[in-house]
Amino acid sequence: MKIAILSPVWFPVPPTGYGGIEWVVSLLADGLVEAGHDVTLFASGDSRTKAKLEAVFPAAPSDKIGWSWIDLRHAVNCYTRAGDFDVINDHSGPAAATIGGLVSTPVVHTVHGPLDEISLANYGALAALAPAVGLISISMNQRRPGPELPWVGNCPNALDLDAYPFHEHPGEYLLYLGRLSPDKGAHRAIEVAREAGLPIKLAGKKREPAEQAYFDEQVRPLLGDDAEYLGETSHVTKVALLQNARATLFPIDWEEPFGLVMIESMACGTPVIATRRGAVPEVVADGRSGIIVDEIGDMASAVADADRLDPRECRRYAEEHFSPQRMVDDYVAIYETAAA
Repeated sequence: MKIAILSPVWFPVPPTGYGGIEWVVSLLADGLVEAGHDVTLFASGDSRTKAKLEAVFPAAPSDKIGWSWIDLRHAVNCYTRAGDFDVINDHSGPAAATIGGLVSTPVVHTVHGPLDEISLANYGALAALAPAVGLISISMNQRRPGPELPWVGNCPNALDLDAYPFHEHPGEYLLYLGRLSPDKGAHRAIEVAREAGLPIKLAGKKREPAEQAYFDEQVRPLLGDDAEYLGETSHVTKVALLQNARATLFPIDWEEPFGLVMIESMACGTPVIATRRGAVPEVVADGRSGIIVDEIGDMASAVADADRLDPRECRRYAEEHFSPQRMVDDYVAIYETAAA
């Protein structure tokens, strides 16, 4: 099968730092090639892939995030070649996916973000203007605000498990890993760690103005000897943090569509302590790979429950449910249906 994968252009594939979508796209494109498919990846020119790489921009224009003409030019580069492919899988956003309604090649679009008020309106417009473009969710909970949208499949994200080696012996600190925003809850993670009487390390992206403002106003005042912010770390540093943490805190206060950091943690053998929001119950096996709580106030006491979990079971659960092969098989089934 000849498959085009349209990635967001703002970060390389795979990313050198932040970029959860780009990690998924990288695994998918490489996995499809390994499965014998003819794959073309439309991404920035500094990407690394086993697929054929097509790029308008030699390097990812990360400093220009939000410039719509960049996004449009990148998408048009893919769709003008639509006739070369059996199916196009767009990962770059609803605006680009709408262009898919102009081509005869089947187009499926993976929804990576939450269906909040704005995105729900955008996807409603996409469904009206390009009804043939099928949508792929990354969790069933993600669909709840828009069950009437043209869903054609559900493909939970996966992880390159070899890049997250298992580590059996936990350390003594708690870990927060993720984007710096109020809904992700870095400030809540610090409060939980202090209530539990444990140090915490925090790492994550704060490149955008709103992220920097949140960090300055709600996170920085809480930092101290027992709460250290490490910045946006490299992959090697991130894995070391995950491997040596006692538990990873995931104190979200929003409808998280997936949460890649949870499977990163479980793959390393580190349990997750998370609030029951969004896709958390679909990603974490409560009592096996982590502890799910109903309220933020219950997280500190859940550390003792997490301590009793077997790190080998955390890893085994990640291998059973979030392998690249499982994700590739899910996508191929959707592609074959679309192409037929």
